[in-house]
Amino acid sequence: MLRIVPITLKQANAFVDKHHRHNDPLPGYRFAVGVADLAGTLRGVAIVGYPAARALNDGVRAEVRRVCTDGARNACSMLYGAARRAARAMGHRPVITYTLPSEGGASLRAAGFRIECEAGRPSKDWHNRPGRSAPAIEDDLVGGKWRWTDE
Repeated sequence: MLRIVPITLKQANAFVDKHHRHNDPLPGYRFAVGVADLAGTLRGVAIVGYPAARALNDGVRAEVRRVCTDGARNACSMLYGAARRAARAMGHRPVITYTLPSEGGASLRAAGFRIECEAGRPSKDWHNRPGRSAPAIEDDLVGGKWRWTDE
């Protein structure tokens, strides 16, 4: 049995640092939520902020920037749902997030999101300048993501 709990950015980032497969902690946020078991152990976190893409950062839209769990059943769906409801209650519309193509999206669909478009650039576009590098994410380095929206 899981329940939604309030958390700080410091708590959320510590969880992401320990458990996330390919993303680092974030420097800032609008808010974060967690899920804990009945013993009070944190089992997952969601960090919500403004969109990272400048073209989408209109001051109203919110982006679920990180979701990370330790594998607890239904934790992702609970986190996406709680993050969406909280962002909407604060007046953010729409709420967006991104996934890799290899991630199925069942938790997002359960929380009321749908695929909006393919996003990101192929890695060849990212590495077109000297000194630029990015960590590997599956078969691509930068691009190849799906953008999800709740509208």
